[in-house]
Amino acid sequence: MAAFDPWDPAFLADPYPAYAELRAHGRVQYFEPTNQWLVPHHADVSALLRDRRLGRTYQHRFTHEDFGRTAPPAAHEPFHTLNDHGMLDLEPPDHTRIRRLVSKAFTPRTVEQLRPYVTKLAGELVDRLVAAGGGDLLTDVAEPLPVAVIAEMLGIPESDRAPLRPWSADICGMYELNPPEDVAARAVRASVEFSEYLRELIAERREEPGDDLISGLIAAHDEGDRLTEQEMISTCVLLLNAGHEATVNATVNGWYALFRNPEQLAALRADHSLVPRAVEELMRYDTPLQLFERWVLDDIEVDGTTIPRGAEIALLFGSANHDSATFPNPERLDLTRTDNPHISFSAGIHYCIGAPLARIELAASMTALLEKAPTLSLAAEPQRKPNFVIRGLQGLRVEVM
Repeated sequence: MAAFDPWDPAFLADPYPAYAELRAHGRVQYFEPTNQWLVPHHADVSALLRDRRLGRTYQHRFTHEDFGRTAPPAAHEPFHTLNDHGMLDLEPPDHTRIRRLVSKAFTPRTVEQLRPYVTKLAGELVDRLVAAGGGDLLTDVAEPLPVAVIAEMLGIPESDRAPLRPWSADICGMYELNPPEDVAARAVRASVEFSEYLRELIAERREEPGDDLISGLIAAHDEGDRLTEQEMISTCVLLLNAGHEATVNATVNGWYALFRNPEQLAALRADHSLVPRAVEELMRYDTPLQLFERWVLDDIEVDGTTIPRGAEIALLFGSANHDSATFPNPERLDLTRTDNPHISFSAGIHYCIGAPLARIELAASMTALLEKAPTLSLAAEPQRKPNFVIRGLQGLRVEVM
C-alpha cells in the first residue's frame, strides 16, 4: 500500500508499478487518506461499473445525514449545483431522461456526419504546426480540436470560445482527491461564470433557435422529457468538459508514449492502417482518467470483504487497464493488440456517450500528424500535471525537421 501515493510526484510520473503492487495485495483495499476502498483489478472494476448497488450519487435515495456524510461547504454550492445536475452525477430516472435527449446528438449517423469537419480541422491545425517548424502539441493541436468540435455542436460562437478551456480546467480540478481550498475556489468561480454565460446563450437560443444541440434540447417537445434550465446548463458544461478533457490528455499522453517507444512509432509510420488500434492501445497504455468513484448504496462484498452502505469506492481505471489477467504483457505498448477491452470510456449506464466522437477526433489528429509531419519528434521532456485523477501533461514540445 505504501507505493500508492497519489500526491507523490514519483507516483504521478509513473503510477503503474504501484498499481501492480495493489493488484498483488488483493482485490480491494481501504485507503485511509481519502476514506475510499480501492479496486485495482479489471474484472472487478468492469463488474462494479455495472452494479446498480453502486451510484454516482446517493441523494436520489438518501440525505447526507442518512448516508453518514457531511454536506459540502456552503461556499462550494455553485460548483455542486452545476455538477450535481449533469447526467454523469445522476442516477435513474433523471439520468435516463437526460441521456435519452442528449444521445440524439451522438447517434452513429450524427457523429459520422462530423467526420469531414473533424478531419479538415485536424489537418489545418497540423499544417500550422508544420509551417512553424513545431510547437506545443498540447496547445496547438490537442486542445483546439475537440474544444472546437464540441463548441460547434453546442452552438457556442467562435468569438466566445476562449474561456471554455480555462473554465473546464478549473472545474475539473475539483475531481482530484481531497482538492485544496484554492482549487475549490477556482472551480466555484468558473462554475458561476460558465453558468452565467450559458444562461444568456440559452435565452438567445429560445428567441432565435439554430441548428445546434442547445436549440435541440430547448425544442424537445415531449413534456416529460423537458430539461430544467439548470439541467440544460449542467448538461452543456458536462458535454464540453467530458467532450474534450479526455481527448486532449489522450492525445498528448499517447504521443509521449510513442516517442518513448520508437519501434512502435516506426511501425505506425510505416502502416497508417494501424491508427484505429493505436488509438485504443494508447488509451489503455496511459489512461487519461485514472479513477472513477462510486457510492455504495447497498452493502456489497468483494473477495470476502463487506463494503458497507455509505462507503465510497475508487475504481482504478489505470490499474485495470494494466491487469495481466486481462491484457498479456500489459506494460508493453503494442499497437497491434487486437483483444483490448480497456475501460477508459467507463462502462454500464455511465459509459461515455461521446466515445465514438472521441475516437474520430483522436484518429483524425493522429493521421494528420503522421501524414503531414512524418519527422515529428520530441523537442523537450514534458512536465506532468500535478494531478492524479485526470492524467495529462503541462505541454508537449515537438519539432518538425
